[in-house]
Amino acid sequence: MRECPICPGILCRDPDYCQATGPAVAVSNVSAARKAAPVFSGVMNYFPDALMAVARVSKAGNDKHNPGQPLHWSREKSSDHLDCVARHLLTPFAVDPDSGEVHLAHVVWRALAELQLHLEKK
Repeated sequence: MRECPICPGILCRDPDYCQATGPAVAVSNVSAARKAAPVFSGVMNYFPDALMAVARVSKAGNDKHNPGQPLHWSREKSSDHLDCVARHLLTPFAVDPDSGEVHLAHVVWRALAELQLHLEKK
């Protein structure tokens, strides 16, 4: 991470894309930049049940693919996120037998994974 060229005091993963005006992830001491991305009030408060389902999918996936290890994203184990999104969308409201969650929760996890990787490449 390096300092954002636009906003002094902001450490950006992508210093060519301003945290205050774009979606790049940053650790910031600048109040305006933090308030431009209201994670709690603009995401967590809107979708608490959905986020809990996605968190359970994340835990179930970790337990399946990394048994006995602390929760972490093994990025090298799967990179076909959009194919998986499509597969889970075939039966969005059916319960996945491995996780016990509806396939739509898996869609969201995979979509977030693809978006994260895309943003990191920018």
